[in-house]
Amino acid sequence: MELSRKGIQKSLGPGILLAGACIGGSHLMSSTTAGAKFGFALIFLILLTNLFKYPFLLIGTRFTSATGLSLLEGFKARNRFYLPIYLVVSLITGTFTIAAVSFVTGLLLKNIPIFSSFPPMDLSIGILVVSGLILLLGQYRALDRISKVLVTLLTLFTGIAVISLITRGPLGDVGSSWINSDPSPWTLTNLSFLIPLMGWMPGPVELCVWPSLWMFSRSKDINYKPNLKEAEFDFNLGYLITVITAIFFVILGAFTMYGTGEGMLSGSGVSFAQNLIRLYTEAMGGWSKWIIVPSAFAAMFSTTLTCLDAYPRSISASQGLLLKRGNDQSSSSSENKRLQIWVVIHIFTALSALLIAKSGGIGVKDFVFSAMTGSFLTAPIFAWMAMDTLNSPLVQSKYRYGSFMTLLSKIGLVFLIVFSLLFIANSFFGLGG
Repeated sequence: MELSRKGIQKSLGPGILLAGACIGGSHLMSSTTAGAKFGFALIFLILLTNLFKYPFLLIGTRFTSATGLSLLEGFKARNRFYLPIYLVVSLITGTFTIAAVSFVTGLLLKNIPIFSSFPPMDLSIGILVVSGLILLLGQYRALDRISKVLVTLLTLFTGIAVISLITRGPLGDVGSSWINSDPSPWTLTNLSFLIPLMGWMPGPVELCVWPSLWMFSRSKDINYKPNLKEAEFDFNLGYLITVITAIFFVILGAFTMYGTGEGMLSGSGVSFAQNLIRLYTEAMGGWSKWIIVPSAFAAMFSTTLTCLDAYPRSISASQGLLLKRGNDQSSSSSENKRLQIWVVIHIFTALSALLIAKSGGIGVKDFVFSAMTGSFLTAPIFAWMAMDTLNSPLVQSKYRYGSFMTLLSKIGLVFLIVFSLLFIANSFFGLGG
């Protein structure tokens, strides 16, 4: 198996889609807030979280390249409980995640003059409808093309903003935050922020299934099946983009808001979106609005679009595998119809969740961070399922992880479990409270 320029070009897709799914709430909200509250103190934790999640998120790509099966098929074949567990959790988290990211995307539209007079809920509904129409009419091909454009734009714009800030210098004394952040993030009371930060950094562990399914759609779209090295190159490129942009947003938050951004996520969702853009433009100049607004919107819209495809796609495939024997019929007309039905269902359930949140007075911080927290607390379960499936007889030994990646996955699993237990102990039993 060798890498060729032609093979790389044809294989690029699922990894970029993964980047589009990841660069949203975890980057725009959590990474920016991490920089605003703690300066550079959490950069190491962010890099560590990306490192420890890497072997689990890569499994879907490796498993499908090695076996020709989707990771969901692997779950079904490995353990009769794995697929139902994945389906149940996805049904719950999918609704709240799609609602959360579409809500933030709609809020960001308020910063564009033509949309400033619209209620944020109407804009969020519009985002859901537009995303749904793109997927229902354009299917995977539209998702692939649009996501590549959005990921390119947000990476480019965010990079320009970072370079501009570095040349201007930080707003406050952020240099000392590397070792002496005030306040310090390393307290049990800050677990309510650290856990959501890690929950979607760079994304929930259940995302390991998504590239596996997108690989089938990509192969069907261009009539090319990438080899293992080509598929993993695509994944690694997308993953690298998510790590770089996460650091970009930390720098943006630290340089513009350290010492002043404590209340950025307080108040209503509208105030969050306005504060975000205001603090950036005050630090960088009014011109930066034309960079920050497009990059922020591209980040959240790409996440909304990919999540609205991936959750229904994985749920539809799980349903098909549970209802009948045999392989995943991802290319059949019945599967396509089932996928379209689940896209529509997720639009309506996400809308319902938004309306319930609005009637209950739930703010953007609570809504999004709750979804992030749930993703982290379920991460050890999916990490175990993915590793157990990769190490099963379904995969030839030569395609399994070597000693380094195996060790990294074991350390990563301990990392996820320990922080989950700390959060549970702090939240329900008052540890350190």
